[in-house]
Amino acid sequence: QVQLVESGGGLVQPGGSLRLSCAASSRTSFSFDTTAWYRQAPGNQRELVATISRDGWTNYVDSVKGRFTISRDNAKSTVFLQMNSLKPEDTAVYYCNAVGRTYSGAGGSFEVWGQGTLVTVSS
Repeated sequence: QVQLVESGGGLVQPGGSLRLSCAASSRTSFSFDTTAWYRQAPGNQRELVATISRDGWTNYVDSVKGRFTISRDNAKSTVFLQMNSLKPEDTAVYYCNAVGRTYSGAGGSFEVWGQGTLVTVSS
C-alpha cells in the first residue's frame, strides 16, 4: 500500500510563505503518474489547487497562479507545494493526492490521499 504523509502546515500571516511536503512510501516499488494538491475550506467543496504530471508539466487553479509552485523530488518520492504571498482566503486543509502504479506481481494502478494538513493565514 502506498501511503502519503503530509507536513508543513501551520499558522502564517498574510503575505507570508509556507512550504508543504508530501512524502510517499510503500512496501513495494511504485511510481507516480500524476500528483496533486487539493484544499478544502470550512463549508466549501474540495478544490484542486495544483497538479504535476509524470513528465513534469504543471497546472494551477487561477487563484494561486504566480504564488504557488508545485514540484517533485523523484529520488525522495516527495511532492512539494511552495506557497508565497499567502492570503486569508488560502486558509484550508490541504491534501496531497497521487495517482500512479505499483510493480509488485502483475502491478496495478492506485490513487491515494494524504491525511491533510491545516494552513491558516491570519494576522
